[in-house]
Amino acid sequence: MNRLASLLLLTASLALGTLHAAEDPAHNELRALRTQVIEAITKGDNDSVMKHVHPNVVVTWQNAEVCRGVQGLRDFFNKMAKDTFRGYKVPPTPDDLTILYGGDTGVSYGHVVAEYNLFGKKLEFKSRWTATLVKENGRWLLASYHISLNALDNPILGAAKQSLLWAGIGAGVLGLVIGVLVGRRKKA
Repeated sequence: MNRLASLLLLTASLALGTLHAAEDPAHNELRALRTQVIEAITKGDNDSVMKHVHPNVVVTWQNAEVCRGVQGLRDFFNKMAKDTFRGYKVPPTPDDLTILYGGDTGVSYGHVVAEYNLFGKKLEFKSRWTATLVKENGRWLLASYHISLNALDNPILGAAKQSLLWAGIGAGVLGLVIGVLVGRRKKA
């Protein structure tokens, strides 16, 4: 009986030890990187953002535009982001800890809610993102970032549906007015 109890106790302690294993220190480094990048983007400080991206970074945006390299990212920010991006309602938030590969590569994924000014309207985009991070010379850098919208349920599609509805109502009213006017002419 003592032997069985000892075996159960050993098994339970091993299981609990696995559940409470120490978190890899890389996760705190990656949290710091996330905070620094979000603060720089929020302030519109593109130079600070560029300090945290790999020279060969690849970014795919919600509009399917792809930027490659620091200069490509800088050009995109100057062209689109400064007039369009209005801030985060929910900053890029990981769903789980970064998946680490070999201590120098990680993949993170999560969600973000950002506000944009498009077509003269303030729109809120709920998006999903995936990031690849690499550690070079003791520093974590963003190597790739892909962000996407739900193609079937997003504010642009909602605005288009609403525009079609109003256009349909307008056409119906116009048709009714024309019908009434034509009907009056025939009676006269």
